[in-house]
Amino acid sequence: MDSDIGGLTVIFTEFYFWVTVVMMFLIHVGFCMYEVGATRPKNLQHTLMKNTMLIPLVTVTFYFFGWWLYFAFINGPWINGPIQEDAFTAAAVPWSDNMGPHMQDRINGVFWAAFLMFSCTTASIVSGAIIERARTAGFLIIAVFIGSITWIIDAAWGWSPGGWMVQLMGYHDAYASGVVHGIAGGTTLAVLCVLGPRIGRFAPDGTPRTIPVQNPWLITIGLFLIFTGFWGFYAACNIPILDIDGAEDKIFMSATNIYLMPTTLSAITFNFMMSLAGGLMAGYMVSKGDPFWSYSGGLCGIICASAGNDLYHPIQAMIIAMVGVWLVYKLHHWVERRFKIDDAVGACAVHGYGGTFGVIVAGFLLWGYPAAAPTGDPGMAWFGSTPEGYPAINPLGNFIGAIIMWGGLGFIPAYILAKVLDAFGLLRVPREVEIVGLDTHTYPEPFPYLQMRDVDFERIQRESAR
Repeated sequence: MDSDIGGLTVIFTEFYFWVTVVMMFLIHVGFCMYEVGATRPKNLQHTLMKNTMLIPLVTVTFYFFGWWLYFAFINGPWINGPIQEDAFTAAAVPWSDNMGPHMQDRINGVFWAAFLMFSCTTASIVSGAIIERARTAGFLIIAVFIGSITWIIDAAWGWSPGGWMVQLMGYHDAYASGVVHGIAGGTTLAVLCVLGPRIGRFAPDGTPRTIPVQNPWLITIGLFLIFTGFWGFYAACNIPILDIDGAEDKIFMSATNIYLMPTTLSAITFNFMMSLAGGLMAGYMVSKGDPFWSYSGGLCGIICASAGNDLYHPIQAMIIAMVGVWLVYKLHHWVERRFKIDDAVGACAVHGYGGTFGVIVAGFLLWGYPAAAPTGDPGMAWFGSTPEGYPAINPLGNFIGAIIMWGGLGFIPAYILAKVLDAFGLLRVPREVEIVGLDTHTYPEPFPYLQMRDVDFERIQRESAR
């Protein structure tokens, strides 16, 4: 630290990211409560432990290789250059001095932990959709795959100021509509396509049946905890304090987004609340007051506006959220009926469709704004650059980016992995286990009420077998 101001800036940044990690951990508390609230009693322990155990597994794998991928793969590699080799990449390998107690770099550990929380979030999104029929082992393999490989590669490509999608295509996704939610939604849909619906979820004629949620209070509290954790999620997408003037004789300190472009916590506070409000209102209206979709609409509204919430006007954020929630709600039910997709918590819709919609909309509404600070040749953007030489946000870049996030790194790799797991019998529990309850098979001393409240469900089995 070469000055008092520099020292205070480093210590403040270290504490800032530490606080965001604590707040983001509430997302996972919320996910556990949310999934348990949507799960029937005979599957409670299985659902809870499945979503809990992804945290240690993703943590360990993200420590050993996930963090290195973020810095090493910003060029593709071999799209805009070879595997990146610099000080950041060297500091991210598990044997580096910076990956443990040290005094050289105070930021690496807390920044790693913030990205780890994003990793766990992508895996938890998949977890909720596949409750009550997926094997724990198969899910945990999928969790490591998305949490420590595919999502962090897409972050290197589209969520780094030097990422090839940012520099070459003008891709912009400030608060991770596509980078976190789009890829998680695509991964979830792929797994569901292979996994299949729960027994009795669809009538013999294909009509969807509703399996009621078991504890609306847990779902409500869980989603409010996710909303709370989302504040930390947004803050962690910012660099808290940086001299953005660049001149030797001037200092102008500001927060920046993940692309090192100026923004403020005040700006994202306006837009976060307005997109949450718009999503809640739209979810309430389009679902005719259904609590599940009202709460989910709030989350979806934030996700739909997140790609551009560093630059939107608050009213823009609210309108984008409302339009996105209406579209996502309609698309969810069409896909459910048309393709018999049993998404227990609407994760494909809220995260996947909502996040993809948000990225595409941001490309149009923010067309021409700088996507990030330039690297290398300032005129190298494929689809044009701003007068200052910065890569420019544009619709084509964001549209292609949305396809890459949802399909190229989300759906396609996850579908292949799910097919392999299914071939080895690691994806879905046997039919008889699903009917009796996963807890009765997995745990030697199940709760005494696990086989209660199943009379109506057994009738559904008989009807579906006709």
